[in-house]
Amino acid sequence: MAESETARADGVPLTLTTPLSKTALDPALVAKLADLELATVGELLRYVPRRYLARGDTSDLELPEAGSWINVMGHVVRTEMIPMKRKPGSFLKVVVEDGRREYEVSFFNAKWMKSKLTRGTRMGLAGTVKYFRGQIQLSHPEWLILPDLDHADPIGTGLLADMYVEQAEQDPDRVATAEDMDSFSRDVVPMYPATKKVQTWEIWRAVRQILGALGPTPDALTEQQRTSRGLMTSDEAIRRIHLPDSMKDVAAAAERLKFDEALAVQTALAQNRIAAGTESAHACPHVPGGLEDQLLERLPFELTVGQRAVIDEIAADIGAAHPMNRLLQGEVGSGKTLVSLLVMLRVVDNGHQCAILAPTEVLAAQHHRTVLTMLGDLARGGQLGAADGATQVALLTGSQKTAERKQNLLDIVTGQAGIVIGTHALLEDKVDFFDLGMVVVDEQHRFGVEQRDVLRAKGRINRPHFLVMTATPIPRTVAMITFGDLETSVLTELPRGRQPIATTVVPMSLEKWVDRVWQRAAEEVDQGRQVYVVCTRIGDEKSNPDADEVSVLDQWQELSESGPLAHRSIDYLHGRMPGDEKNEVMDRFTRGELDVLVSTTVIEVGVDVPNATMMVIVNAERFGVSQLHQLRGRVGRGRHAGLCLLMTTATPGSSSHTRLKAVADSNDGFELARIDLEARREGDVLGSLQSGGKSSLHFLSLLDDADVIADARELATEIVLADLPLAEHPALAALVDGVLLPSKLGYLEKS
Repeated sequence: MAESETARADGVPLTLTTPLSKTALDPALVAKLADLELATVGELLRYVPRRYLARGDTSDLELPEAGSWINVMGHVVRTEMIPMKRKPGSFLKVVVEDGRREYEVSFFNAKWMKSKLTRGTRMGLAGTVKYFRGQIQLSHPEWLILPDLDHADPIGTGLLADMYVEQAEQDPDRVATAEDMDSFSRDVVPMYPATKKVQTWEIWRAVRQILGALGPTPDALTEQQRTSRGLMTSDEAIRRIHLPDSMKDVAAAAERLKFDEALAVQTALAQNRIAAGTESAHACPHVPGGLEDQLLERLPFELTVGQRAVIDEIAADIGAAHPMNRLLQGEVGSGKTLVSLLVMLRVVDNGHQCAILAPTEVLAAQHHRTVLTMLGDLARGGQLGAADGATQVALLTGSQKTAERKQNLLDIVTGQAGIVIGTHALLEDKVDFFDLGMVVVDEQHRFGVEQRDVLRAKGRINRPHFLVMTATPIPRTVAMITFGDLETSVLTELPRGRQPIATTVVPMSLEKWVDRVWQRAAEEVDQGRQVYVVCTRIGDEKSNPDADEVSVLDQWQELSESGPLAHRSIDYLHGRMPGDEKNEVMDRFTRGELDVLVSTTVIEVGVDVPNATMMVIVNAERFGVSQLHQLRGRVGRGRHAGLCLLMTTATPGSSSHTRLKAVADSNDGFELARIDLEARREGDVLGSLQSGGKSSLHFLSLLDDADVIADARELATEIVLADLPLAEHPALAALVDGVLLPSKLGYLEKS
């Protein structure tokens, strides 16, 4: 069947919304594409190549990871039959070069192949990557000798050979001429993200067949909008991205598709913003003499200029009768907790409740202690000695005893508790608020999109105001900020008295350096100070996935029994401990009864022990940049300078070691967030993935395309203000659905 005849099986012309199952594609191939979540023509055509193989192209220097499945198209450099040492027979070693690097390919008992694989022979390969002495190896991969003018018949394993045969059958004459060679002879060949089940060749086969049957698609931009930006039509862009004649074609097509992605996102966000303008929230103006003013009068210090400015920004938002949706970014120790407390008190002064959602019980308990300490008699509502207008502060966690939990639930539903602090337990259906006016999420990247939305939806009459806080913006947050869906406030100024934190990378392979780490910790203890030791795992697992990875329990035992810290007061903390045990250990450390606390990352955020001056992070390469910055923010919170030692098995020059050096060289959380974003990319900003993984956006980069995003935002806002449902812009509506997919549109309003 010729490509031009690959229409719908029922004869109806193809559109971008046509299900692949309704096309004339091989049903077995349609089933394979479904494994890639490709169900329609549009989804297939937006599944774009990961890279391209261009003749003479040597620009791609990134090495594939061991164990990954790769596709290679190159030419034979040399072949050699090598006898096997431990059993009869031999194997054929073929060295293939693709313009980037060489690959060693092994075929067992394949003498017959040697005569076919002469120097210069073009061949395609698909297999699993292995390394030996730094050399990429493919053992018995799928393979195909690509035909030329002298040898028209393909030779290879069934998968690749069958694919070529099908292509050749569609137009046999193309094999016969140099000018009209088959697709394998193109100057630029696309390579798609593939799996062992679905090869890049199969994806390309489906794309070519669909493009051959698909007519011109409508454009979301007018001719004037396109030409003023120097963009091609979207139809041309889709065709060139899959079937380019040169890398210039790829670049030009990518520019148009990049703008399409930005426009789709900005259009959906503009629709959400305008629709949100119709929602109502409690307006919370300043109440003279209320709890907010009383706390300000009691503070033993003055707010920083930055704190006052941020409070004013948030106050303006919650003073309006529509929901606030704001992100508070603040350097570790910049005073975000105090800012959020003052703002919450304004909401309580207006007769409404506030909820603080914390990621761990340790942090929730820390917030509870901090708020009670700051408020004093202002938090003793209904008790003897309470201040005028005092409220109550409730703590709700999953490990609470039944009687305490019941009382807290009662205080929440009756409105007695003006401020409610809790973990995921706040998200349960049985938790009802009397009148929830504001939600504060601490370290919002620790919660999924739906989890945050559950709590935000607990307002009975109006939507609560929503404030999320983070010390280092994570990729998804940065994405949503860049796309303009969140208002942002920034705290860069540290309060007076915060001490600098010195950070050093320590190689675990050098015993003398490791010994010095524990000696240095003992010196801190001798000065009356305290030390954190952070490990990646607990140590009670059934199996150890990595012998080089030190556990909490092993480290605690080792430090307790030998070395300069032996006979000191040392305990451990991890997330699997019962809640009361975790709180008891943390309370002892806070009171100074413990010299050293060996812990997992449960102490990552919010824990405030001013006497803790040193942190040792074991196997630091296992943590992300932002997480390391969060962890070290637990020290240097008192009168003495902080010290953080990053112990690592990473070798100098490796990407992991480079990341650790970046943390050691900078205390700027915002710069480190950028490094984190560069390392992990934006992630799926439209879905539940927080970073990494399969992104919905293939061309748009938040690091590089701020101007494109701003341009698309302006155009989208102009269009949506005039046509909210996009009734007069059907091509743009189709673009939004095509890029974002209906199943992901909801995430854009749950940031």
